[in-house]
Amino acid sequence: MFEENIFGSLDQTLQKAIADASYISPTPIQNKAIPHLLEGRDFIGIAQTGTGKTAAFMLPILHRLVRDRRPRHIGHPRALVLSPTRELAAQTAACVRTYSKYAEIPFACIIGGVSQYGQVKDIKKGAEVMIACPGRLIDLMTQGIVKLDHVEFFVLDEADRMLDMGFLPDIKRIISKLPVAAMRQSLFFSATMSPAIRALAGSLVTDPVQVTIGSDNPANPAPAANISKLLDDRVMFVERSQKDALLIHLLKTHPEWTRVIVFAKMRHGVDRIAKRLGRESILCAAIHSDKTQNQRTRALDAFRKGEARVLVATDIASRGIDVPDVSCVVNMELPIEVESYVHRVGRTARAGAGGLAISFVAGDERALLKAIERYMKRSIRVDRDQPLHDIIAEEKAGRKNIGLPQAPWFKREHSGPGGKKPKNRNKPIHRRRKF
Repeated sequence: MFEENIFGSLDQTLQKAIADASYISPTPIQNKAIPHLLEGRDFIGIAQTGTGKTAAFMLPILHRLVRDRRPRHIGHPRALVLSPTRELAAQTAACVRTYSKYAEIPFACIIGGVSQYGQVKDIKKGAEVMIACPGRLIDLMTQGIVKLDHVEFFVLDEADRMLDMGFLPDIKRIISKLPVAAMRQSLFFSATMSPAIRALAGSLVTDPVQVTIGSDNPANPAPAANISKLLDDRVMFVERSQKDALLIHLLKTHPEWTRVIVFAKMRHGVDRIAKRLGRESILCAAIHSDKTQNQRTRALDAFRKGEARVLVATDIASRGIDVPDVSCVVNMELPIEVESYVHRVGRTARAGAGGLAISFVAGDERALLKAIERYMKRSIRVDRDQPLHDIIAEEKAGRKNIGLPQAPWFKREHSGPGGKKPKNRNKPIHRRRKF
């Protein structure tokens, strides 16, 4: 059924499962990775979530597990996938469930925030594949429930995010418990390749194949290359106190935005925005680190099913959440870490579809905007087509007369704080001549 593409080299049970899941043609990273992984080569993949990388590493691992059946040893997995967030781990586990539908390969998803009871139960069923977050995995290792001495396949997913979240000591501790590099296949995935990431990869893999998706320079991919060419990202200048009002205005005037992710910096900001949208009868769900895992799972499920039009989130949702058909991403504030901008806006314009990302920028955020543009190596165009456009913030950012046309209803005197008319900086200054 897959004679003309790389899926045809997989075990029949896997082919049948991915056919059920409507996988027809492999993505670029799947085409480039699967042949090498089937040969047992170590691998470095530079690609963001949404490129199909989960299938790129999981299908070859499952193929080799199916073709090389061995007696199961409770608490001794043969394959280990490390994920930075609970959501990404759960998403990867869902993929394993889909792919192994006919292969009968038991697995366990090891994450914090919930009781370990169900996870231990899955481990005791002989889980051969474990998808884990570092914290809970180390906890189970400390209890003696999990041992990594039988691991044949090790995947470090979203390595740059792992480092951003401070997991490097945990990663090193976990790696120290694995079989030596020559006795395992190691796969390393990251959206970017900084010197720190390159050093970590060098300590993990041996004679790897390296594949970069989205850049002409595999050794040093440009940040902008991690963003789809189909993405339309824009800046809207607005007073900080008017950001909620602008968000509501956009959501009400753009009913075609059926699935929107709104990013805020702080947890209390997420809760405030969600309450404000609720008062406007806009169906929304909220996700941040203070939410329990069950609350976060319910929020994501509601968003995926269309029961919530808007998902309001902190950066916890900017990586590893693969929700299809996101119409628009809104940044209520610009992120302090410029890399986070790429990961936030990368939630839309996925799998060959277009998407829109809008960043609200107040006057005191101009330095963050410039930092992001330097990182992206390009300017983000200004969109003035909104009634709360703040010309003062625009001028402070040095973006006057750059970008999309001014909104037809916009009047300069309405742009000052509190509706007051600002000084006309373009008006000629007449001074009395001295004789």
